[in-house]
Amino acid sequence: MSLQVEKLFERLWQDYISRTPSAPKVHQVLGKGHEIVNDHVAFRTFDIAPVRLEALAQHFLALGYKEGGDYHFEAKKLRAKHFEHEDPSLPKVFISELMTEEFSDSLQQKVKAMVEQVDPAIVDKDEFLYSGTHWSVSHADYLELLEESEYAAWMSAFGFCANHFTVSVNQLPGYDSLEQVNETLKQEGFRLNTSGGEIKGSPEVCLEQSSTMADRHPVAFSDQTVEIPSCFYEFAKRYKTEEGKLYSGFVAASADKIFESTNAS
Repeated sequence: MSLQVEKLFERLWQDYISRTPSAPKVHQVLGKGHEIVNDHVAFRTFDIAPVRLEALAQHFLALGYKEGGDYHFEAKKLRAKHFEHEDPSLPKVFISELMTEEFSDSLQQKVKAMVEQVDPAIVDKDEFLYSGTHWSVSHADYLELLEESEYAAWMSAFGFCANHFTVSVNQLPGYDSLEQVNETLKQEGFRLNTSGGEIKGSPEVCLEQSSTMADRHPVAFSDQTVEIPSCFYEFAKRYKTEEGKLYSGFVAASADKIFESTNAS
């Protein structure tokens, strides 16, 4: 079973680095030849059938993953869940979806028009998770979506793919803290997400997170090709809970700021 999971994550990784060329450079800088352990992979979607969060989750549930926590992001109008495998060496999965009915009629119509172009039969195939867009939108539509929701605009441009991978700092040789990781990255010229501080979370909530700002990648809109923020790399350090186990969940207040790694401004 784990071989099947590993193959899926390898395909997701290859697709991810195609629009995130800084990610292999992060490996070179932090790994120095050591293997980088992946803490989790995140996906974005819409709350409309057939592409709802639960539809994406089925791919991982079929591979032995179990549901973890539920998360709500009121300001960004998102809901999310995380999933984890009984084999702790396999990455956790974080899937969020946009609660479209909380937005304007204009945004709802644009999103509905995109989703209607997705063949429901494709959603059941594992390759759907890295299938990109199934629609074509204009740059003007992208900008209109961006005014209401960075998340919706990002989805219109990139569709279905890994939004980010995450380095497990706990298993990173030569580093004892997330501060050390951040300093190394900054010295090498990486730009970090400073929303809510460079480090989101704390040992008190059993999770610290930081991330690069997204790479910029050319997107062929229906009317023109424009470079916009694509995907980013996250770094997570987990701490033990009162029960003595390494915390495996997520912290909504921190994840809220991590979402801003793809902000266009």
